[in-house]
Amino acid sequence: MSTTSKPRIAIVGYGSQGRAHALNLRDSGFEVTVGLRPGGPTELKAKADGFTVKTPAQAVAGAELVAVLTPDMVQAQLYRDVIEPNIAAGACLLFAHGFNVHYGQITPRDDLDVVLVAPKGPGALVRREYEIGRGVPSVYAVHQDRSGNAEQLALNYCGGIGGARQNAIRTTFKEETETDLFGEQAVLCGGATKLVQAGWETLVEAGYQPEVAYYECLHELKLIVDLFYEGGITRMHEFISETAQYGALTRGSYVVDDNTRAQMRKVLTEIQDGTFARQWIAEYQSGNANYKALKQGDLEHPIEAVGKKLRANMKWLSTAPQPAAAPSVATEPKPEQATA
Repeated sequence: MSTTSKPRIAIVGYGSQGRAHALNLRDSGFEVTVGLRPGGPTELKAKADGFTVKTPAQAVAGAELVAVLTPDMVQAQLYRDVIEPNIAAGACLLFAHGFNVHYGQITPRDDLDVVLVAPKGPGALVRREYEIGRGVPSVYAVHQDRSGNAEQLALNYCGGIGGARQNAIRTTFKEETETDLFGEQAVLCGGATKLVQAGWETLVEAGYQPEVAYYECLHELKLIVDLFYEGGITRMHEFISETAQYGALTRGSYVVDDNTRAQMRKVLTEIQDGTFARQWIAEYQSGNANYKALKQGDLEHPIEAVGKKLRANMKWLSTAPQPAAAPSVATEPKPEQATA
């Protein structure tokens, strides 16, 4: 493995994160090749962006650092079929999420450096912040350090995408994986969605107009989240009314109580002991029938019909920057198409 601060990099995958990483690294002076399945949907995009595009096997074989930026559920087969047979001895293998390594779906070859660099934001934001001279905060970790230089490689990559501009935090594959899954399940996606739906249902069942309930339980959530994002809970208290503050301080624990925290601990335990990972892997391998049914239930919840109608009159939404969507499992490439 070269000791240069700018190793030859292969980006495998060209979705939201893959494209942002590739563009930022190139602009930082790294030699970047993109590995994609010929004829795949992102091949033309990568070529239009000016990258040399090779088959995944060819890109991996010519790289000193291989960044695996495909969806979680296709990475194990991708590693087994493409990366392990072709990656150079002593190269560095990089992930943006520790799921597969932490849960034993990928056991990296013993001669490789294995690191993680995870920006705390979607690809579009990673790119946009880099372009204006800033960066999205990132965490990094080292799983195997065979060269004695793995941490520096992770930091160099992190710097190349702009993350080191915000003082990257060292973590572990275990901590990154388990906290990321917990945040998604208990708070950001699972918890927030169920809270919004339950609040809306409570108001509608009590006879209030669905449209008014939508504004109070979903639409205005953005106002509070933006305050959290800008300055934490302190900033929220600076900008909401005293009535809202008193209600929040005295009634919030009605909803998030000891039982809620006990359920959160259950979520965390199932992440820590591998229950969630085993269930998700089995679900994916069996065709995602349960996942698709559960997702359809969310999409068909009555709040969605109300929201669609109300948002049609929110003209500012059509001009607002759109976040890069995470890959939908229902439309993710099959394992043999993992690098599309």
